[in-house]
Amino acid sequence: MTTLENPAEQESGITPSEPCVAAAAGDGEDAVAVVAPETPTTRGDGLIGRFLPPTIMFGLFIGIWYLYSTLAFEQAFQRRNALPYPHEVVQDGFLPLWDSRQGIREILGYMWPTVKVTLLGLAISIVVGVLIAVVMNMSKYMERAIFPYAVVAQTVPILAITPLLTQVFGDRLGVRLAVVFLIAVFPIITNTLFGLQSTDRLHHDLFTLNGVSRWTRLWKLELPSSIPALMTGIRIATGLAVIGAIVADFFFNQGDKGIGYFIRVRQQAAADRPDMLAGTITASLFGVAMFLIAGAITHRAIRDWHDSAGARI
Repeated sequence: MTTLENPAEQESGITPSEPCVAAAAGDGEDAVAVVAPETPTTRGDGLIGRFLPPTIMFGLFIGIWYLYSTLAFEQAFQRRNALPYPHEVVQDGFLPLWDSRQGIREILGYMWPTVKVTLLGLAISIVVGVLIAVVMNMSKYMERAIFPYAVVAQTVPILAITPLLTQVFGDRLGVRLAVVFLIAVFPIITNTLFGLQSTDRLHHDLFTLNGVSRWTRLWKLELPSSIPALMTGIRIATGLAVIGAIVADFFFNQGDKGIGYFIRVRQQAAADRPDMLAGTITASLFGVAMFLIAGAITHRAIRDWHDSAGARI
């Protein structure tokens, strides 16, 4: 395999700005040059390309926040009680740094129970969701029997079944995990099932010709093929798990109190509005971190073999 020089490029009509690779097909004088263009390089891979767009968007968001707070409220106390300026949120919500009764240290103390519930509930959702998807993939009858109830679990109002959940799971860790599971499991089921059912038919035919058992087909063909779809479902479920943990903190006050309890208590007093916004921002940042971690794991899991992890133009 050789790189085309300038004369060959001129004969084939390819300009030097279009890098290509030529492979000889045939023997001797009858050889034909097969031209295959190289994969285009990814644009915007530098630090500026990665961080400049979100930085500009963040600046626009802060500017709109300041503008709205200034124009919507004529008096300072009204603004502070409704939507304080961003610097007021930082000063009164996040600072001081090391005071255990206010500021970021207090917020992080409330965040830890939420983090534990989120991670444990997400792990349960992944395991149970994948198992349910596998069972549904094994039989059309099982899919038709289970899928409607998976949809119901996703759409049922948590507030309406709070007494039932408390009766079944107690009023501490168990009920919080149940809420996270109900909210986060649906994308795991649907995406995994989609991946299992999207396996290449030619690969199925090859396994059939070799007389492979159903379990071998599942373990060596369908499950590996469903990994990209499963990881997409996990990325969606990470954000939902954070929401579920915060919702559980709102409704269930027994046991370790999480960031949802902190936000609910602070929103009841107008003077604590900066604290409430600081807690909300911290919870949102945790959700973003969860999403980014899931995205990094996804890229590492499929980068060597799946097109979705390849370079984008």
